[in-house]
Amino acid sequence: MEKLIKQIMSWLSTTNERIIIGISGHGAAGKTTFAAKLLQQLGRENVNYINTDPYIVSSDIRKRAMIDYIYEGNPHRDKMTACHPGAHHVPSLGRDVQMVRDGLDWMTIDTHYLPSQLISAKKRITIVEGMSMAFLTPALFDLKIYFYTDGDTELMRRLKRDVTERGSDMAYLQRSHQERRIQYEVFMHSYSEVFDVVVKTVGDTIYIEKDIFFTRGSDEI
Repeated sequence: MEKLIKQIMSWLSTTNERIIIGISGHGAAGKTTFAAKLLQQLGRENVNYINTDPYIVSSDIRKRAMIDYIYEGNPHRDKMTACHPGAHHVPSLGRDVQMVRDGLDWMTIDTHYLPSQLISAKKRITIVEGMSMAFLTPALFDLKIYFYTDGDTELMRRLKRDVTERGSDMAYLQRSHQERRIQYEVFMHSYSEVFDVVVKTVGDTIYIEKDIFFTRGSDEI
């Protein structure tokens, strides 16, 4: 992962233009960890950071939104997860990212878990990180990076994160994981095709699966 960050830092040093980097992928894929490392390298005070979690429709609403879909020829009916584009306020996020592109100042959404902060036109680099970013118009971004894992790795990470750190019910997570993963395959994974860089994790091994922005060396990083 350090190699990818070095590539980004090297690229950023070649231009003085306003740059917007989008980082997305499904939950527990590693996107937030990567964004934090990149912010650390760039210096948080020098970069706008937009966490897209406030643009996800409330879980209180989503759990009442039942959807029908087909997976491998079989019909499914379950509550909408955050892997579905309908679970995101996409037009609002698109408007806000366009404001960055146009060089305008604005304040992020204020939530109980993420206080409002200024997105400043004086900062040349902006990072937009979260699931919602995947559903935006690709042309809004100068670099798009997508993270995902296989199903087993995702479940392992979600159990560790959501149960240990957030106090979620383990039995519920295990029961809901399969349908969540199916919705990811049906509704979200295809969006990775428009990203410049795609990073896949299997267990503890990280692969650059796609790279049309940088000159790629080894597939494994």
